[in-house]
Amino acid sequence: MNTLTIQALRRAIESRDGPTLAGFYTDDALLRIVDQDNPPSRPREIKGREAITAYFDDVCGRTMTHRVEFGIAEGDRLAFTQACTYPDGNRVFCSAALELQGGKIARHTAIQAWDP
Repeated sequence: MNTLTIQALRRAIESRDGPTLAGFYTDDALLRIVDQDNPPSRPREIKGREAITAYFDDVCGRTMTHRVEFGIAEGDRLAFTQACTYPDGNRVFCSAALELQGGKIARHTAIQAWDP
């Protein structure tokens, strides 16, 4: 079992390790994404570890850098911010809130802002 800590999350994100990231989720986890294409009234919802694994395979397979700038954990909640940069200089910023069950991510809400 992968142990979820901010340090472990940072290592997996910054090294683009999709399998480790997916291992932090419960089997029935929900990843909710809000961004310019998925407004709060219609967020993108990725349900279940299998679908979340496919999502991270895609994201971690992209040529870009990921940096966790801030993270805090308290009880069964964890929050962090992440800055990403594509080779062409375009940037993405993400603020995420996680709800944990048994030390794994059960609910993950991410708010993303992209360069135009």
